Amino acid sequence: MSSTIVQLLLIGLAAGVAGGMFGIGGGAIMVPAMVLLMGMEQKFATGTSIAAQIFPIGILAAMVYYRNGNLNIKDAVFIAIGLVIGNLFGALFANQPYISSEMMKKLYGGFLLVIGVRYLFFK
Repeated sequence: MSSTIVQLLLIGLAAGVAGGMFGIGGGAIMVPAMVLLMGMEQKFATGTSIAAQIFPIGILAAMVYYRNGNLNIKDAVFIAIGLVIGNLFGALFANQPYISSEMMKKLYGGFLLVIGVRYLFFK
């Protein structure tokens, strides 16, 4: 398995975990990961993220990105596989008795802070 496929599966897995825990994934996880970790262009990463979430959310937006050459369907499929598995793991983790609402807020806030600092201060 190529390193790109592994990266895409891990991005989908991370987005799935966050989706299961916080109800987020595309714009908050997948797009920054593809842009900052894989070096994708912002529009291309956005198109790929939307395609990975295509049913039912993004089918019309994905068509627009596809028509404009800003979508890789194969990459989106691998991310979608990771999303399905990651959402399960995120939901299972978030619903453990030792994970309080307060801890979830802190985890989510810390995650957003790290992403924000990375976007603002690093290339």
